[in-house]
Amino acid sequence: MPAQQKKLIFCIAGVLSFACALGTAAAMGSQLWVRGTILCTTGALLVNASGPELHKFIGEIQYGLFSGQRVRQCGLGGRPLRFSVFPDLLRVIPASIHVSVILFCAVLIVFALVGAGFFLFNAFGSPYETLHGPVGLYLWNFISCSCGCLIMILFSSEVKIHHLSEKIANFKEGTFTFKTHSEQFANSFWTILVCSLVPFLNALLIRFAGFEFPFSRSKDSGTITGAVDLMY
Repeated sequence: MPAQQKKLIFCIAGVLSFACALGTAAAMGSQLWVRGTILCTTGALLVNASGPELHKFIGEIQYGLFSGQRVRQCGLGGRPLRFSVFPDLLRVIPASIHVSVILFCAVLIVFALVGAGFFLFNAFGSPYETLHGPVGLYLWNFISCSCGCLIMILFSSEVKIHHLSEKIANFKEGTFTFKTHSEQFANSFWTILVCSLVPFLNALLIRFAGFEFPFSRSKDSGTITGAVDLMY
């Protein structure tokens, strides 16, 4: 493939990696990881609410990695409340999982930026070291993709298995008990999914530029160059 086309492909991949880093950073600070509704079971049982009356006891909740807000509905109108998930709620939520999600988000940002830098370096520079060449690009993208997958798995288990929404809704609630009525992952969670797919797309772009996958190289092909891997 001509050098100009390779440069264009690496520029596109670099921009995608940089956008992935920005998207992950924006998702970390957002409150739109989970949206749902919570039912005030105590209030509903007191008045034996059913049908249309039950809506008076269904509030709303949305939260992210660090903060969130909810509307508390116990039959007397909604009362919006803001709360801090991290670090105030670490006593009631699975702290190790939650901190791991935050750490993997930070790692994803770092390696997405590293990948973007090396893509641009390969596009406009004269790379010669192995980690500056295709092997390194595959490595950075593999780490980014792995971090994105781990974020989604850990956060999903935190929400679904450990009932994160209920624990947040019942924090410092002495009289009333809340139960999750409905919940769904929101925009920031799906942003992480897209950021997990971007490294896979970048790997295909590297392959499209004419470079073999590292594990598909034949041991007998070409001349062994040691730590040197010329790209052009």
